Amino acid sequence: MVTLDKITDPTFEQKPSYNALERFFLRLIRDERDLPFIWLCLQVTFIQIPFAMMLYTNLLAGWYWGAAAIFYLVMMVYFLGPYTLMLHNTSHRPFFKREHNWGNHYIPWVLGPFMGQSPETYFSHHIGMHHAENNMEADKSSTMKYQRDSFRGFMHYFGVFLFIGVLELINYFKKRERSDFIKRVVRGEFSFLLLAVVLCFISWKATMIVFIIPFILIRFSMMAGNWGQHAFIDANDPANNYRNSITCINSLYNRRCFNDGYHIGHHLSPHRHWTDMPTDFIKNKEKYVENKAIVFVGMDFQEVWLWLMLKRYDKLASNFVNINDVYQSDEEVIAFLKERTRRIEHVGGLQVV
Repeated sequence: MVTLDKITDPTFEQKPSYNALERFFLRLIRDERDLPFIWLCLQVTFIQIPFAMMLYTNLLAGWYWGAAAIFYLVMMVYFLGPYTLMLHNTSHRPFFKREHNWGNHYIPWVLGPFMGQSPETYFSHHIGMHHAENNMEADKSSTMKYQRDSFRGFMHYFGVFLFIGVLELINYFKKRERSDFIKRVVRGEFSFLLLAVVLCFISWKATMIVFIIPFILIRFSMMAGNWGQHAFIDANDPANNYRNSITCINSLYNRRCFNDGYHIGHHLSPHRHWTDMPTDFIKNKEKYVENKAIVFVGMDFQEVWLWLMLKRYDKLASNFVNINDVYQSDEEVIAFLKERTRRIEHVGGLQVV
């Protein structure tokens, strides 16, 4: 266990002045706090996309092409986390001003396919379904029915999402008569698959590297991340955001990925700006204590997922934030965490299995 020290995650600091390029983009975007998204968009646009296009040409051959393909995947993984959380934030809060709404399509439709994201599927799943259902039974990405320290359980969870997740999502929206979201999902998935099929006729090898592998990788990563975010659930109050989500503070992940570690705060207020998350956490830390919320320090959701898969509760306990010294030992924390990972079924009422 660790005690709660100062928060080092990024918050907004007003710059005394902006350069010409920054002033240009500030006229287009809604919130100056989102200026880091511009730099990320420019990096992906002028570094990754040209490199991807080069893999489809005859400029490289043999082991040179293989080396370039490996470098491309490494570069894609480097940008993957920040891009996905930029997509997440701009799904909740439109990036560009209304009069420049065309810019809001750039991140999902132009950059998205190079990050394995089929356009608009993420938005539909996350905004239209996940937040609406809050990891409860109707949430098609709910973790409740799984033993959440089981690798076999996770692979079933991931397999369902990978192979029939889109069909389940469409069926969810059909039952709720949300034709707008159905159109988004179908349009985005079909466009991505059509693009991949067409490009396979140009170079199936390049298509595997640029589109197919990232597609599988990001879906695995998102499911592992969501598993970590919602691995510890209080069966007596599973709809309580403090008790069905976790928070990760003071991590490299938060510095690179726009404070995504504050998942409890995000579910409590999905439109809260990412730079406000650390301050809100400190302001409301007593509520975290009252609700026995789980907070880790120096970790991200992928690490939480990994230690759960390996059943290394000792690792989790060593990074567990003991706010107000509520817990007396790591053993007590481990018992608490194990209780929260037990499978929950709904049979005439919620039951822990």
